[in-house]
Amino acid sequence: MKKKIIRATTVPQSLRAFCNGMLRELSGEYEVVAVSSPGDALDQVAEVEGVRIIAVPMERHISLLNDLKSLWRMWRVMRAEKPDMVHSMTPKAGLICMLSAWLARVPRRVHTFTGLVWPTSSGLKRRVLMATDWLTCACATHVIPEGEGVKSDLLNHHITHKPIKILGYGNVRGIDMERYQPDAGKLSDGSKGFTFVFVGRIVRDKGINELVAAFDRLHRQYSATRLVIVGPSEDDLDPVMPQTMERINRGDGIEAVGRQSNVLPFYNEADALVFPSYREGFPNVVIEAGAMGLPSIVTDINGSREIIIDGQNGVIVPPQDEEALYQAMKSFVEQPDQVRAMAANARPLIASRFEQGYVRKCLYDFYHEIMPS
Repeated sequence: MKKKIIRATTVPQSLRAFCNGMLRELSGEYEVVAVSSPGDALDQVAEVEGVRIIAVPMERHISLLNDLKSLWRMWRVMRAEKPDMVHSMTPKAGLICMLSAWLARVPRRVHTFTGLVWPTSSGLKRRVLMATDWLTCACATHVIPEGEGVKSDLLNHHITHKPIKILGYGNVRGIDMERYQPDAGKLSDGSKGFTFVFVGRIVRDKGINELVAAFDRLHRQYSATRLVIVGPSEDDLDPVMPQTMERINRGDGIEAVGRQSNVLPFYNEADALVFPSYREGFPNVVIEAGAMGLPSIVTDINGSREIIIDGQNGVIVPPQDEEALYQAMKSFVEQPDQVRAMAANARPLIASRFEQGYVRKCLYDFYHEIMPS
């Protein structure tokens, strides 16, 4: 009889992003149940992965009444399913799943921290977020941080004192190196200008305010430059400044293309990724861009500093520093030989550490370790 695993995220889009193809692979050895908020995306998980799904509504933001309802529903799921292991990802699913699984006496309760919100928060919000992460860890039997930076934050701020295990080099998804392949000779020689690409949500915490302001300065100096922004705007969660949206909507070297199901063409048309986020767990965007042969400009934050080796496959700048970002982007435009050298290193560095098969093997080996057959 197969042992049962529940894999859970707050929204089903995260299941698709982090576990694409993985749930189908796991179902060869385990009975896999996917749990997330209801919607068409969850139905697609069932169709694509071939696993059973259970819908439990969960809010991404703090909502005491709705969170209690989610906890009650999740506890009933745990009691009914009696899984051998629950493995959650994303903050709210982690809190709801670990607490409900602890109450239901599920024997193995695993949570993966793909990022921490509280390091860039302050005041009461910071204390509440730290408390919820503490509770998540307290209820978990195993804690997996996505990278050394997340591990250090959890330990140094006393979120948990439990043994923490990083799998492989830290990334939890890995990259399909066959799918992410650059077109030959795609890097520009400077004659047609220089194209930067950003992939992510258009929100404050992704550094969009600094990015747009820095590019605005750069474009006035070098008119043959472009910034392509790939991703949706989320004004309800973490809006950017009004003047930032005005600059984006004005165009003038900036092209915002919205959410895209296929980002490969945008990587192929770019000369470099720029990703000035304030906080991350382990940004897959930087891994994807590297696999596509792009050097990256990133901020000195968790995850990004573990993917980019400063000067080898990209450049690292301080977060929330418009001037440093501008200078880095300017150097990319002015020094094409250095950009080509970093681009040549980008793909081999990613392949050696984050190839998808290796990343998944690290997870499967961990499952075998804590849940032997």
